[in-house]
Amino acid sequence: MIKNILNIIIAFLFVIALFSCDTNDKVNQNQVDRQSVTKNNMDESLEKANRYLLIQETELIDDYIERHDLNVIQTGTGLRYQIHNQGDGVLIKRGDIVTLEYEVRLLNGNLIYSSKTDGNKTFLVGRGGVESGLEEAILKLCKNSVATLILPAHLAHGLIGDGNKVPPRATLVYRLKVVDKHR
Repeated sequence: MIKNILNIIIAFLFVIALFSCDTNDKVNQNQVDRQSVTKNNMDESLEKANRYLLIQETELIDDYIERHDLNVIQTGTGLRYQIHNQGDGVLIKRGDIVTLEYEVRLLNGNLIYSSKTDGNKTFLVGRGGVESGLEEAILKLCKNSVATLILPAHLAHGLIGDGNKVPPRATLVYRLKVVDKHR
């Protein structure tokens, strides 16, 4: 008799455990569904905010170009550049070491960096260490080239700036001359 009661209790506990797992699965699935909806809403909100910021930055760049009467070329990444003097020799390529005289300004005209105060900028092309927009643009130039580059924030220092003089989400305007190029 006790054995039968124990078997009934075990069977009863088994049924309760089985139903509670099913209920937990439904609760967990509902939580996953709610989290998924929340994540999707957040992704959509972030996408809209990024689209708005990109449109706003593009309008500011367009206004700058118009005010300064620039005739720029725009690449697929959003880099805009105007070559004032193509220079001489062959185009710069990855692996070249280049030295630049430069000024970097914000769209409002504030000077951020300059080779006159900070020294010329020398770097190995393709290795990084400079703004991705500068890396992209330098491949379109030769020794003695003179150019104006407009780097949207995502090709410059992005959302956080450089932690020094470049503020968050800043578009940069480079005016530069390639003074040396060698392997």
